[in-house]
Amino acid sequence: MTTVEPDAQSPAASPAVPGDAGLTTGVLARRLGVSPMTLRSWDRRYGIGPTARTEGGHRRWTAADVATVEEMCRLTATGIPPADAARAARAARAAAAGPPSGSEAVTAPPPAGRSRAAGALPLGDVRQECRGLARAAVRLDAPALEKQLAAAVERHGLVVAWQEVMVPTLHAVGRRWASSDDQYVEVEHLLAWHVSTVLRRSTPPAAPVTPPGAGCVLLACVPGEQHTLPLEALHAALGREGLPVRMLGAAVPVEALDAAVRRLGPVAVVLWAQESTRAAPALARHVAGLRWGMKGTRRGPAVLLGGPGWSRTQPPVGLRPAGLAQAVEALRALYTAG
Repeated sequence: MTTVEPDAQSPAASPAVPGDAGLTTGVLARRLGVSPMTLRSWDRRYGIGPTARTEGGHRRWTAADVATVEEMCRLTATGIPPADAARAARAARAAAAGPPSGSEAVTAPPPAGRSRAAGALPLGDVRQECRGLARAAVRLDAPALEKQLAAAVERHGLVVAWQEVMVPTLHAVGRRWASSDDQYVEVEHLLAWHVSTVLRRSTPPAAPVTPPGAGCVLLACVPGEQHTLPLEALHAALGREGLPVRMLGAAVPVEALDAAVRRLGPVAVVLWAQESTRAAPALARHVAGLRWGMKGTRRGPAVLLGGPGWSRTQPPVGLRPAGLAQAVEALRALYTAG
């Protein structure tokens, strides 16, 4: 049975409840998808905690307590700093209980925008949604992650949500992971999983190649490359544009890529390389040189190089879009011209 340590609050000041009434901190933490340590920290720092005790002195969360902490979770998941969220959650509880006493008026949470407030991860000057994502990721709060990511796509559109919400948060987690002796691995994995989930849910059904023979856009990671999230974002964005796109995914062998290009006759091939050790200019030149069709009408694909692995000092092999928006624009123009 999970128990919660008594704190400085006197048992006499809390209403007594039967031993099986109310929730323990452990049970509530599992229900909310946060850690018990987070709930205890909110109790200690902001007064968002259980208000009832059993006859044995163990603290319990009543229905009203649960509603308050749920509001706290909702507000912090939108990027509102915990102290501001706690004030708003307590004020909402006071308003639900009756007219405010005057000690704490009901106040609206700060508007969404850009924020420099301190957070669990080094984010810098970013959209406030990034702070909510970072806090939810550090808490391993899967429901909040999914809701916040889906809301960002709905509010800003997929391209802006990817470039200004998802990517800065992913980079912050990656920097913390790289600088903390493999800590935060679970945070990075959970965040990446839910980013991928939301991207796929935001992708329309695959569009047919119309007219037949017009080609498609082919997406592939170079051999050995496992980072697929940027290509998943591009896949979703192109699908929302109505362009036919085919995703081959991670670590595509040279032979498989060659066969796919010859079979599909794509208008363009996007090759993603996250690391410079995996970028393969020879592969890019090979793909750019492929040709198909009848003699006199033979054609080949345009090649787009994506990812920081491709060196900008080498002779250009293909197009180098600077980001997701530029890649979508370039591929739309290529498909229309083709």
